[in-house]
Amino acid sequence: MNQYKKPLPEIQPYSETFWEGTKNRKLLVQHCNDCDSHIFYPRRECPECWSKNLDWVESSGKAIIYAFSITYEGVEEIFAEDLPIVLAWVDLPEGIRMQTNIIDCDPKNVEIGMQVQVIFKDVTDEITLPYFTPIQN
Repeated sequence: MNQYKKPLPEIQPYSETFWEGTKNRKLLVQHCNDCDSHIFYPRRECPECWSKNLDWVESSGKAIIYAFSITYEGVEEIFAEDLPIVLAWVDLPEGIRMQTNIIDCDPKNVEIGMQVQVIFKDVTDEITLPYFTPIQN
């Protein structure tokens, strides 16, 4: 595997399950057993009711683009090879809005309301990152 030079996530005890899921090509989200909320990004307690009674559920991995921005220039050198970069907020059916990159498509074709699905890329032997790509009809 090539040497990955971009920043990597710092895995915390409360986010280990999420990162184990991505290694196994699963998008896991937390679920509060007390108030039935779904939670993303991983946390120690529910942001709705402050309960620590959390578990994990597998997301469908499908989402709809809520908002996006395209960056064509002006990034740090380590990100230049990724230009143009499509940064988006996507809404998952579990009620979660997640920030992500939209990849493997022409940025001119990205639009609000577009259906996307999660894909996973191994960036190191330990870390697999989730991205989203348009669903091909």
